[in-house]
Amino acid sequence: MGSKALQKYLTENLEDLRSKGLYNQIDTVVGGNGPVIEIKDKKLVNLSSNNYLGLARNKRMIDASIKATEKYGVGAGAVRTINGTLDIHDELEEKLAKFKHTEAVIVFQSGFNCNMGAVSAVMTKKDAILSDALNHASIIDGCRLSGAKIIRFEHADMVDLRNKAKEAKESGLYEKVMVITDGVFSMDGDIAPLPEIVKIAKEFDLITYVDDAHASGVLGWHGSGSATHHNLVGKIDFQIGTLSKAFGVVGGYVAGSKDLIDWLKVRARPFLFSTSMTPGSAAAILEAINILTENDDLVKKVWENGNYLKKGLKELGFNIGHSETPITPCIIGDAEKAQEFSRELFKEGVYAKSIVFPTVPLGTARVRNMPTAAHTKEMLDEALAAYERVGKRLGII
Repeated sequence: MGSKALQKYLTENLEDLRSKGLYNQIDTVVGGNGPVIEIKDKKLVNLSSNNYLGLARNKRMIDASIKATEKYGVGAGAVRTINGTLDIHDELEEKLAKFKHTEAVIVFQSGFNCNMGAVSAVMTKKDAILSDALNHASIIDGCRLSGAKIIRFEHADMVDLRNKAKEAKESGLYEKVMVITDGVFSMDGDIAPLPEIVKIAKEFDLITYVDDAHASGVLGWHGSGSATHHNLVGKIDFQIGTLSKAFGVVGGYVAGSKDLIDWLKVRARPFLFSTSMTPGSAAAILEAINILTENDDLVKKVWENGNYLKKGLKELGFNIGHSETPITPCIIGDAEKAQEFSRELFKEGVYAKSIVFPTVPLGTARVRNMPTAAHTKEMLDEALAAYERVGKRLGII
C-alpha cells in the first residue's frame, strides 16, 4: 500500500490544485511538433511550441542526426570527463562559441542544467546574487543551490537594481556580487534592459549573467542572442542558452571566456555527473547553426508572424501585455477562466495552453501564444478567427 502519510498529502494537495483551476493536464501529441499538431484525433493550429524557427522537423537536421547516429551510436557512453567527450561535442562547442562571438562554450544536457550548474560553480555562501523578480524557475533554483544571498530587484527596474547593487557592495558582506536576468522573459515577452544592467554592473563590479533561452534564435545577428542585439559582445560574463527551443533539438550551453568555461568543466556538477549529449543531437544542432549562419530568413519570418498575430489579437480587443518579441500572451486574469478559454480554443481547432500560478503571479493567468517561422498567414488567420469566437462567447472581448 505504501506510505499513508504520502497518499494523504498527495490526495489533499491534488484536490486543492484541481479545485482552484491550477492543475495542469498534460496532452499527448501524435507525431511531430510542428505548426499544426494532432491531439486526441484532432488537428490543431499549434501556438504553444517553443520551436520558434520550425527547426525541430528540418530535413537537413534530421539527415545530419541520422548520419551521426550511424557513425557514433545512439549514446556517448559516459560522462564528458571520463570518455564521453566525442569529437562531435568539441566541434559543437567550437562552432557555438563562434556563433555567440565568445572565446568558448560548454554544452549541457538541458538549459535547466546550465543554470543549476553554472551559478553554483561560481557563487557561494560568501556571495550575493541580484535577481530579477520575474526570472525563470531554473535561475531561481540555480541561485538557491549556490547558497549565495539572493536579493530580488523589481522586474526590469534599473533604479531598484542600482540601489540594491550599491547597498550590497557597500555593506562589505560579500566577496562577489552577481546580477542575473533573463534576456527575454518567457511569460510576458519583454526584453531585459541589458545596456543599463551592464552599465550598473561596470559601476559596481558585478558579475553579469544573462539567460538567453528565449532570445537565442530570435534576437541579434542571425539569432545569436542578446549580446549582438544590444551591441554588448564581450561585456557579458555568462551567456546561457537552450538548444531545445529555436534550435529545435535538446540541451543547453554557457558561453563566455575560456577561463570561465575551463572552470565550469571541472566544477559544474550537471556537466560532471551526467552522460553526454547524444551524438545525433549534437549533429542536428551543428546543422542548425549552419542554417542560421547562412542567412537570417527564419529569424525574420518568426518576427513577421509574431507581429501579425499581435496586431490581430490587439485589434480584437485582447490584453496582450507589453510583449516586445514574438511571445504573445493573452492575459485573462482568473486562472479558471484562462483554463476554460484554452479548452474552448481547443474545440475551435487552436492549441494554446493556459499559464497559471505558480508559473505566473496569481491574478495574471493567461493563454500564451508562440507563433513560429513555420506558421502560414492562413494558419494564423484561422487562429485569430477562433480567438474572436471564443472571446465573444466567454465575454472576454
